[in-house]
Amino acid sequence: MPFNVHLYSVPEILITLGDPAGIGPEVIDAALASSKIPEGFEFRILGDRFAGTPGKPTRESARAALDALEESIRLLKETDAAAVVTGPVSKEGLQALGFPFPGQTEFFAHAFDLDDCGMLLTGPSLTVGLATIHNAIAEIPKLLTTEAIVKIGKLTAEFLRKKGITSPHIAVCGLNPHAGENGAFGIEEKTIISPAINILNETGLAAFTGPYVPDAIFRDAAQGKYHAVLAMYHDQGLIPLKLLDFDEAVNVTLGLPKPRTSPDHGTAFAIAGKGKASPASMIAAIRLACELA
Repeated sequence: MPFNVHLYSVPEILITLGDPAGIGPEVIDAALASSKIPEGFEFRILGDRFAGTPGKPTRESARAALDALEESIRLLKETDAAAVVTGPVSKEGLQALGFPFPGQTEFFAHAFDLDDCGMLLTGPSLTVGLATIHNAIAEIPKLLTTEAIVKIGKLTAEFLRKKGITSPHIAVCGLNPHAGENGAFGIEEKTIISPAINILNETGLAAFTGPYVPDAIFRDAAQGKYHAVLAMYHDQGLIPLKLLDFDEAVNVTLGLPKPRTSPDHGTAFAIAGKGKASPASMIAAIRLACELA
């Protein structure tokens, strides 16, 4: 009697070393050697760990980091690789090579020719989506638009749903002190943010409320009253998140065809090679990549 043989491929997770002069190689090694990495996945490490000396970044170590990123893009597009976890890079080092992007988020968005792409960080206490990313504070009033808030709101809601939260409740920050105090400290809450909340609620993806006072809403979210917070600019969201979740937070690029995660810390050249770097954020980044994949 004939029978069917089902062949199951093991999902492959790509991991870039980041700048080999930083802590990327050591935290990746420690993470993969831990007992906290899910079974049933294969991990392919990309990058030349011998292209740099710990604590001594050079043009060559930056080039190795960029080569690994470009290789990850190729493999994500041309193979069945299920996700990528990116090690920390030096933005200064990359930009010295002519890297035209503010960070890895924008690099991946450009590589996949995506406009609807966003940055989110998530940890045990907080999940934060960012309406604007790597921009100077002076530019925020020009860059913050209703469309930008709607975009990150949709992406954040979709991320939460992928995590199994069927009815997300997302708090939306104001931009100004006291959320503008009814126009006393700014009008963006009335002219930009509130219209975005109305549009987002029409999607049915989540319950969006706000705009809330920025200096208070993160406390409520950390206490479990909201599944995520939409921050209007980078440091508004990342200061509370890193205060609470620095060791376990993960950076996620939203909107890509395949998941990309990263630890929330940098290269930490000052402690590279000294055995002081915690692998906790890298473990969390790998675990989340596996979950999303």
